[in-house]
Amino acid sequence: MPTMTGEPVVGVQGPPGDGPGFVAWVRPHLVAMARLAGRLAVGADRDDIVQEALARAWAKRSQYDASRGTPSAWLLAITADQARKAVRRTRPGNLYLIDEATSGPVSRPDLDARMDVDHAIMSLSARQRLAVDCYYFADLSIADTAAVMGCSEGTVKSTLSDARNRLRTLLEVTE
Repeated sequence: MPTMTGEPVVGVQGPPGDGPGFVAWVRPHLVAMARLAGRLAVGADRDDIVQEALARAWAKRSQYDASRGTPSAWLLAITADQARKAVRRTRPGNLYLIDEATSGPVSRPDLDARMDVDHAIMSLSARQRLAVDCYYFADLSIADTAAVMGCSEGTVKSTLSDARNRLRTLLEVTE
């Protein structure tokens, strides 16, 4: 069974049909699924998203095709889809931290810097954001990112390059 790059997949089988086998098959991918859910659906419960993705994967386990990508890419594509659905269902929440002693917003430089990066990433197009989240935050390879996005590896590389250029402009610090 070759991957998208034409390399043979060694030892990769489809998801087992029994519950315990399926659990063992998805377990190595749970951390990446949770990380991607948290990145794509800020404000939503990432555990709920992962649970929905696992239920969907269980229901569609017969559709898994190792020749189209790794188990990780397949599970993360389902997770990304569930995260998009969760975002549509949720309303934006309050992003401020409240100091109970003063009842005012708390200024934290580490949080402010993270919010700047998160804000910059959120200003990317949906396709660029998915590429950045998969490649940099879920630590997927270019091939697996392509499988999650449903496009070629060249498209992923181009999308990541465009996203980096846009982020560079947005996060540019002038002294």
